[in-house]
Amino acid sequence: MLITFVMGFSSGLPLLLTISVLQIWMRQEGVDLSTIGLMALVGLPYTLKFVWAPVLDRYVLPFLGRRRGWLALIQVLLGCAIASIGLSDPISSPVTIALLAVLVTFFSASQDIVIDAYRREHLAENELGMGSSLYVYGYRTGMLLASGGGLILADSLGFPAVFMLMGLCMGIGLLTTFLAPEPDTPENLPTTLKAAVIEPFKEYFTRDSAWTILLFILLYKLGDTLASAMTSPFYVDMGFSSTEIGVTVKLFGFWATLIGAFLGGALILKLGIYRALWFFGLLQMLSTAGFAVLAEVGYHLNMLALVIGFENLTSGMGTAAYMAFMAALTDKRFTATQYALLTSLMGIPRTLISAPSGYLAEYLGWTEFFILCTLIALPGLWLLRNFAQWGTKKHTALEDSNTTLTQSTEPKA
Repeated sequence: MLITFVMGFSSGLPLLLTISVLQIWMRQEGVDLSTIGLMALVGLPYTLKFVWAPVLDRYVLPFLGRRRGWLALIQVLLGCAIASIGLSDPISSPVTIALLAVLVTFFSASQDIVIDAYRREHLAENELGMGSSLYVYGYRTGMLLASGGGLILADSLGFPAVFMLMGLCMGIGLLTTFLAPEPDTPENLPTTLKAAVIEPFKEYFTRDSAWTILLFILLYKLGDTLASAMTSPFYVDMGFSSTEIGVTVKLFGFWATLIGAFLGGALILKLGIYRALWFFGLLQMLSTAGFAVLAEVGYHLNMLALVIGFENLTSGMGTAAYMAFMAALTDKRFTATQYALLTSLMGIPRTLISAPSGYLAEYLGWTEFFILCTLIALPGLWLLRNFAQWGTKKHTALEDSNTTLTQSTEPKA
């Protein structure tokens, strides 16, 4: 579980550097909202990572093993790419900044592929729920270090120094990769690249309800993700300084994340995957609506703390259930490829759908924008009705959910 936590930290650290921190740097330098919104496209590798995931399933580097070899190489390249952003300027070199941000997201997405596969292969079936919770715990800690700590340091050190420092922080994950054990290698692995590409998709899409599950994964966190794409410039427009945003995220967001991670793992075991997804999804809607309230209230530090704290709490809980659900669906022979396929859909709202978020915010205004984001969450919850048989018995361990989810049974309303 400690390895799972630290690997989650390494996955979460790069994400907000190319979204939140870079957005605030650009906004403070005078870049317009439309351009900032389009920067969401640099996250495209998170959506397309299933394309090169078969390579990581099929080939083994000549050091550290099937999973750790790739992970060590990727983490070195990722740390260098993050530090390189600090050597550029968002005003005089916007193209360079964008290209470096794409490199960061490419290596970050590649790291996620290997870490997700490692977690699925390293943990037992009944450990996936708590393992996903600890992964989210670490993931959110990495995000908070990058956003909260990074923004606080930016006021004194400047954004270039922050990016260089965060590049060095990837060394924590690299050290963990060297010390962690290599998971057991599953039997009947693909022996050719063609098999590594075809077999994972063939195995998944021959299941009943395969397409419905993919649509659910796409829509479940759509509203929450669309709102998150614009929260950083929103805070700036409300008049909050980098230090105020950073301190609030660090103090209230961090502790809310700890509570959310714990509650998420515990409630998944208690309620089962179906009821947990319902409950957490409704809470995510409420947290998105909180931003609309803050837009009406305006500059108010206590309200900012409440909104950020509740958003971190509900997002952590929802992501824990979401990721446990996807992990339970994968076949261990093709873990990297199948998990990459599922999490790629999870990344679509953050990239393609979030790209016009700046235009929406400018056209609608902040209050109406966040109300729209709240309502967009409804289709994902509506799709949960198609999987009502998951809640016909109270699951007490995730292996029950795993058995239910991977059976070829037609979902019923």
